[in-house]
Amino acid sequence: MLNVAIIGTGNISPAHINAYLKFPERCRIVALVDIIPEKARDKNERFSLNAEVYDSHKSIHDREDIDLVSICTPPYTHASIAIDFLKNNKHVIVEKPMASSLEECDAMLEAAKTHNKVLSVIAQNRFKNPVYRLKHILESNKLGRVLHAQVDSLWWRGYAYYDLWWRGSWEKEGGGPTLNHAVHHIDMLCWMIGLPEEVLAFLSNVAHDNAEVEDLSVSILKYPQGTLGQITSSVVHHGEEQKLIFQCENAKVSVPWSLYASKSLGSGFPQRDEELERLIQEEYDKIPDLKYEGHVGQIDDVMTAIENNGKPLIKGVDGRRTLELITAIYKSGCTNQHVKLPLDKEDPFYTVEGILKNAKYFYEKKTSILNLDSKGVNLGSDYR
Repeated sequence: MLNVAIIGTGNISPAHINAYLKFPERCRIVALVDIIPEKARDKNERFSLNAEVYDSHKSIHDREDIDLVSICTPPYTHASIAIDFLKNNKHVIVEKPMASSLEECDAMLEAAKTHNKVLSVIAQNRFKNPVYRLKHILESNKLGRVLHAQVDSLWWRGYAYYDLWWRGSWEKEGGGPTLNHAVHHIDMLCWMIGLPEEVLAFLSNVAHDNAEVEDLSVSILKYPQGTLGQITSSVVHHGEEQKLIFQCENAKVSVPWSLYASKSLGSGFPQRDEELERLIQEEYDKIPDLKYEGHVGQIDDVMTAIENNGKPLIKGVDGRRTLELITAIYKSGCTNQHVKLPLDKEDPFYTVEGILKNAKYFYEKKTSILNLDSKGVNLGSDYR
């Protein structure tokens, strides 16, 4: 039986709580921590947890009965809290983004290695059937090489969204939708085709003059062998369509799932290749469903790794890789330069201090509200 602590009981915490409650024979939530204890007490009562409530994560460092910690706090706190718990021999699941800088990611990875603890970064979309199936189809030999990748991480957030005290500042949120919304899709892209070798990006703030950070970015990615990619990260898109599209040598595939294959006429113009589509669709349809999806699937995977002294599907290095691409996007957008990957430790964007010094500040953050209404929280597409 694994004893679990939840650190931060805001909007994302119910996804973790509900996931742990799916496995009452394997785990129990014994502690809830929030700097606003009333929020923790509310979750304790709402989910009938009978957990201890604390106002600081430091209060439970020495609790030897706690095995696993879920960190659901604002991004700028992830590294320090995770390292504290790893050093106190606790396994850690940390919400996205992994941290505010690559330097912090590396410190987290070192702490996990030194203390031989599991460190996993939430990327729950990998545990959704359409995404999981697309990954397998891309690895099959039917599509050929990826020629172009398109990522649409399109969300919509009203003006008041950035009034929350930690949102909209480079220091506390670490960035805008490129970091905190598109992180889901950038993780999926990196999982499927790896990191590019060069990035060119543009950042803008077109609708939220109460935030320092961008609310819209467009990035062009260059991969080896000439493959190109594009990422749109936004909180100004009505409808919030979110998708990944891969144009391959033999066919186009995407999530939400769609499929189209072309073959050439003698003139070079396209003709639909229905036979190849049939073969790809058969391959897609025979991939079995995951036992659990979303946060439930990832938390099951992490607990299984802990129980069997193994490694989870999504490790700390995966969270770092995603942040490296996001950091390259920010560097390019803030400096108007082409940025080559990988980034080294001498790069000015490697540290939080360097990011704060070199970031593009669009507006002054004018409002700082302690708590916003939690109605209407949207965790994104189910990709069906």
